[in-house]
Amino acid sequence: MQAPQAHSPAHAQAFASSARLDPLEVLAGDRVLCIVRANQVADPAGLAATLAGAGIRLVEFTFTIPGVLDVIEAAAEVPGSVVGAGTVLTAGHARDAVAAGARFLLTPDVRPEVATAARACGVPLIMGALTPTELSRAVDLGAAAVKVFPARLGGPAYLRDLLGPFPDARLIATGGVNAANAGDFVEAGALAVGAGADIVPPTLVEQGEHTAIAERAEAFVRALR
Repeated sequence: MQAPQAHSPAHAQAFASSARLDPLEVLAGDRVLCIVRANQVADPAGLAATLAGAGIRLVEFTFTIPGVLDVIEAAAEVPGSVVGAGTVLTAGHARDAVAAGARFLLTPDVRPEVATAARACGVPLIMGALTPTELSRAVDLGAAAVKVFPARLGGPAYLRDLLGPFPDARLIATGGVNAANAGDFVEAGALAVGAGADIVPPTLVEQGEHTAIAERAEAFVRALR
């Protein structure tokens, strides 16, 4: 990673204000997390600013992105945006992501090693699960919320069923979520939804087409609310 650039006092103050935002509180307010997967991110800071301006402040950059730590470092300095790392598979991933500026972490499945690292780093972890057993295990490991993935398999009805025995679980429906069905998952009891290609298609991310991404993000937010 390159050394951080010097910023003006005004920028530093804005960034400090953004850094005080609690990721889970923001998620509960916005009800949506944007998941970015692409072969490259043309302008990480511009993308984060575009999404925040459209009403989506939480952005997850996955470890499948080449050079993702540099991407996180650039995006993390955007005032009003809360940047996290996804597809975190190891404790090393967790520590590196937090050092780069990630404010929260996500795993695709139940990973005790990552849970321990997230706790040591002092950042919330959203852990992936599908079955009741996995959900229970994730909660026991200290997950701040549980990403139900892939949500398309059971749809909103399955999410509602999970909340029967786990009424206090904070669930995030991810995988197959789009503007047409996002509201159904929230009505079923989801804390929020995770949306990827419906808002940030890889081609648009790779080309830096932020105007088109803004239109998609705004349409998603309108449909959700």
